Amino acid sequence: MSVDDRHWNLTEDQEELRLRARQLAVEVVAPRAAEVDRTEAYPWDVVEALQEAGFMGMTVPEAYGGPGRSFLEAVLVVEEMARQCGVTGRIAVEANMGALSAIMAYGTEDQKRLAAELVLGGDKPAICITEPGAGSAASQMTTRADRRGDRYVLNGKKHWITGGGVSRLHLVFARVFDEEGAEEGIGGFLAVRDENPGLVIGRREPTMGLRGIPETEILLQDMEVAPEMVLVPPSGFGRGFAELMNAYNTQRVGAATVALGLAAGAHDRSVAYVKEREQFGRPIAEFQGVQWMLADMATRLEAARSLIWRATTSRGPGGSLFPDPTMAAQAKIFTSETCIDVANDALQLFGAAGYSRNNPMERICRDVRMFTIGGGTAQILRTVVASRVLDMKLPQRRGGFLPQ
Repeated sequence: MSVDDRHWNLTEDQEELRLRARQLAVEVVAPRAAEVDRTEAYPWDVVEALQEAGFMGMTVPEAYGGPGRSFLEAVLVVEEMARQCGVTGRIAVEANMGALSAIMAYGTEDQKRLAAELVLGGDKPAICITEPGAGSAASQMTTRADRRGDRYVLNGKKHWITGGGVSRLHLVFARVFDEEGAEEGIGGFLAVRDENPGLVIGRREPTMGLRGIPETEILLQDMEVAPEMVLVPPSGFGRGFAELMNAYNTQRVGAATVALGLAAGAHDRSVAYVKEREQFGRPIAEFQGVQWMLADMATRLEAARSLIWRATTSRGPGGSLFPDPTMAAQAKIFTSETCIDVANDALQLFGAAGYSRNNPMERICRDVRMFTIGGGTAQILRTVVASRVLDMKLPQRRGGFLPQ
């Protein structure tokens, strides 16, 4: 029994879910992981297996045909998938959190039914926020949604959109303008690939890791969206961006969980390897230096898992339906940085064998590197934490503390 098999407060059903996910990951996901990385092809066969196992749309409420599972149960599955394949872990995140969470919290009945039907059918929704000039400064996006009669017309360019070209459902963030040209705020717009003319898939980024899931531009070229496909949170457009982004805290704990799964998989493999690899006439597991490395790795993984679970089961202030923003930020900061270190240490234990592309260690090190960047950089998330610690707003624009 490994250290992370002794968990606190998991129900019998949750343990069974975790073991079922582990079995699918080992039997179906693991054999495909290297090929997915090599070919950079989206693993549709793996998605079909996830769908058949009930791991797509786990958080969809029963009223909309889903199992109505919790975010914690979703991350249990995500970790098991990521232990074998980072791409599959990311698919499991976005099929259960992120854009889906926002729609299920703020959407109309028709919007919820649309999202549920697509996700339960195997779709991984794409959340379209980042732009070439608006990464961490997301509120500086330039994509526009202009009201023209009974439609909104969207124009702009999104960048680094995970799943571009494979996702069908898109949640697009844009600045909203009324018919007189007055800005109303930032809103979310639902669009379905191949059903919304003007949603164009742009160039694909050649990424360092996680190569089986495309990161692309999304070009919005006079894309029309009917008012019934506008995702309007309770505060309306004026303060709606903050509410829509609050749902993104599910994505952050999900991203942290993928990093955790990747590093935990690297740790599992290194434990097995050091028991087999012999130098100086004995297994290298007998050397204290190796033992202490593995002990430190296991301890840091447990700390990361605890932060993720705490964040996942928390709720933000004001009756939020989503994880507490500070706890989500802390979980992602610590886990993303820790897991890069753990993966690098695991590769070190393999020595030259770990550096070979015939071994999954180098792939894991490439894949895990993403998570201090995507979904909120570790630096920006430290600002989120500092704001709570200091009980101060910490604007990042030049002169942000001065009257404007």
